[in-house]
Amino acid sequence: MVRLKEKDGGVVFFVKAQPRSSRSAIIGEYDGKIKISLKAAPVDDAANVECCRFLAKSLGVVSSRVRILSGHSSRIKRLTIDGMGAAEAATLFGEHLESVEFDL
Repeated sequence: MVRLKEKDGGVVFFVKAQPRSSRSAIIGEYDGKIKISLKAAPVDDAANVECCRFLAKSLGVVSSRVRILSGHSSRIKRLTIDGMGAAEAATLFGEHLESVEFDL
């Protein structure tokens, strides 16, 4: 079950990133986190930038609203989407993750 938490006018969640993949995609759920594959390598912040841009594009929000709060040098990252509630985020992620439950 993926946890989504509303905090400071946005939604906070954890991502398990898999860099150097053949394509960027939302894969599923891993240990309470959203698992994504990223085409970019974790060099010079490229994977972090792609992580934010890819999630923004996938969810239909402006990329400046998606930020990494912690885990810049880790595969486990804590992200926020500014101006979005947990229920809205669950709906948008649910379009990509059919069998995943969300803990609001």
